Amino acid sequence: MNDASIHDQHESHSSDPDAKTVKSPGPRARARRRWGGRVFAFGAFLLLATGISLGASRHHAQQRQALATADEVRRFAPAVLVAPVEASPAVIPVALPGTTAAFAAANIYARATGYISRRNVDIGDHVKQGELLAELAVPELDEQISQNEATLEQLKAAVQQAQANATLAEATWGRDKPLLRDGWVTGHQGDIDLQTVKADDAAVRVAQANVSAQERLLRVLHQNRAYASVVAPFDGVITQRNVDVGALVQGNANTGTFMFEIMRKDVIRVWVYVPQDAAFGVAPGVDAIVRVPELPDREFPGKVTRIADALQSGTRTLLTEIDIPNPDGALPPGIYCSVELKIPRKTPSFIIPAEALMFNRNGLQAAVVKDGKAEIRTVRVTRDLGTRVQVDAGLSAGERVILNPPVTLADGSKVQPRPDATTPRT
Repeated sequence: MNDASIHDQHESHSSDPDAKTVKSPGPRARARRRWGGRVFAFGAFLLLATGISLGASRHHAQQRQALATADEVRRFAPAVLVAPVEASPAVIPVALPGTTAAFAAANIYARATGYISRRNVDIGDHVKQGELLAELAVPELDEQISQNEATLEQLKAAVQQAQANATLAEATWGRDKPLLRDGWVTGHQGDIDLQTVKADDAAVRVAQANVSAQERLLRVLHQNRAYASVVAPFDGVITQRNVDVGALVQGNANTGTFMFEIMRKDVIRVWVYVPQDAAFGVAPGVDAIVRVPELPDREFPGKVTRIADALQSGTRTLLTEIDIPNPDGALPPGIYCSVELKIPRKTPSFIIPAEALMFNRNGLQAAVVKDGKAEIRTVRVTRDLGTRVQVDAGLSAGERVILNPPVTLADGSKVQPRPDATTPRT
């Protein structure tokens, strides 16, 4: 302990008789305190400056990172799957149900009344045009023909008699006419001779008309007699037989007996009803293929030959007829079949995958890639093909559509196209 400290303690004890009073620090202690305060303030300032510098540096780094992120977002082009827009084929294959029918069919009715004396055909027989199918016994008609033939002979004799009378009247008038001028015959007799000539000429014309009328009647009777021989109207096959030998048939026009049904089977008609969406391309000459489930290994090619030219209002379908050559008779009439029509396309259309469609407040749309950017187009779907759809507006063949476009995709967004290997090709 030095002298200064001893002196200070002594002073403190001398000035404070109770030894409990605190003395104020000396000049050195106060100097040390001032120096410590300055050091603390400097350290605090240094710490504050360091913190401010670090905060500013961190803020600047965050700002630079945000700018870099924004620029990266702006420059970012997401990879998207794309598929090509395919042009629809020029021919539309349409499969429809159909019904076969004979190219020609006729129901043979009796035109004469009588009994079947002979029947030459049965069900399934193939016949030629003009071949005798059945013969009727018509004795009453034969009797009528005999009577009217005798009447015709009488009328012809009456014509001869009238002609003889006319000839006599002409001769009498020729003799009396010059005598009438000379006064040897009275005028009254001359008038009688002249009128007799006219009357006999008229009688000749009446007799000739009666002969003509009788001949026409006989022609009708002979025609009815010809109907007693029932013949085939065309080449075909007998599909129904409703009479047998000894059966009575009626020749009435309204209640005549239905004797046979004959069908022509070397050519088969196929009736098919084409719906409205395909009817506008149907025309004579369109190729068709007919298939029958019971003949799986056989196809029957043909062509459209007739169309109704008017759709049925109830079903919106067009009645179409197809002629199928059937020389071997393998395709029978009246069966169900499947008809595939090769209908030419009237308007161009395109096919895209169904997952390329977008539906929002702007309607149905699809996005295509053009110059590395997405271009959104409004499309119109004409046909749903399941995994693919057919459109006729908004797209062109060869363009690439984006599959499953993200909801954030906007018109003009940059994209990186990536082909879809699973997209089917037409």
